[in-house]
Amino acid sequence: MSQSTALRTVGFIGLGTMGREMAQNLMKAGIALRVFDVRREAVTELAALGAHAARSAADAAQGADVAITMLPNTPDVEAVVLGDVGLLAHPPTGRLIIDMSTIAPAAERRMHALCAAQHIDFVDAPVSGGPLGAKNATLTIMAGGTVQAFERALPFFEAMGTTVTHVGASGAGQTVKLCNQLICGINIQAICEALALGRASGVDLKHLREVLMGGSAASWMMDKLGPAMIDGDASAGFRIDLMLKDLRLVQEQSHTLNVPLPASALVTNQYLDAVAHGEGRNGNQALFRVYDRMTGHSVS
Repeated sequence: MSQSTALRTVGFIGLGTMGREMAQNLMKAGIALRVFDVRREAVTELAALGAHAARSAADAAQGADVAITMLPNTPDVEAVVLGDVGLLAHPPTGRLIIDMSTIAPAAERRMHALCAAQHIDFVDAPVSGGPLGAKNATLTIMAGGTVQAFERALPFFEAMGTTVTHVGASGAGQTVKLCNQLICGINIQAICEALALGRASGVDLKHLREVLMGGSAASWMMDKLGPAMIDGDASAGFRIDLMLKDLRLVQEQSHTLNVPLPASALVTNQYLDAVAHGEGRNGNQALFRVYDRMTGHSVS
């Protein structure tokens, strides 16, 4: 237990695949937790490990030094922060709110301004590293907000991640995350295309991946998702529908700023194809099934 987190309390809201692991790492760092999720079974699971089971987001924030949200989409975060019984109306005792979801940068800036007017510090701090990074407390955390708010949040970030960076003013964390997702999406698409071409050419895909991992085409996605693509394993880690949500946010940002992103537009359409064929709850590697369909390869 570090001196900076000793005897601290966090209200943690959102106990999905990522949030559950992040919350547990806070507990391992000696931080008391008050947890809430719309799924009561998720709350019960954390309560069995020693967390206090809160009845609402406001209840989770009661008596807490900080409230942390880890939720699926922009409307979910806005409801928790700005709702009648939300965190703006019922802030944590420490008057610090950290949103670690991936949502629209403009929404983060609006919430930051409303919180600042009530003398509440607000930090947007989305993460990269996936479920494994969340489990191992090795997440990359990109934070936007004032320097003062970031410094207050830093001890909590250090319990969940290993690369923690203050990237700028409110909304900057989300912008950096969207850039990350843009690169990830295009990388996954490139891997799918390479595997599709190799398969059509009669090359053993496991040998193809082995060679590519030894050269300049190597990537985290090739390492982690390549084997699942080759084996036809579509089990969820980070889901197709969540990646599509992120890519839509990329498109919204690019349209607002008049920045053409043709490659990200193409891969967004391929994610739409995957969702249209019922792949939404499968893992990102299931994008390869779009290429199965385009090339006439049977989908298992």
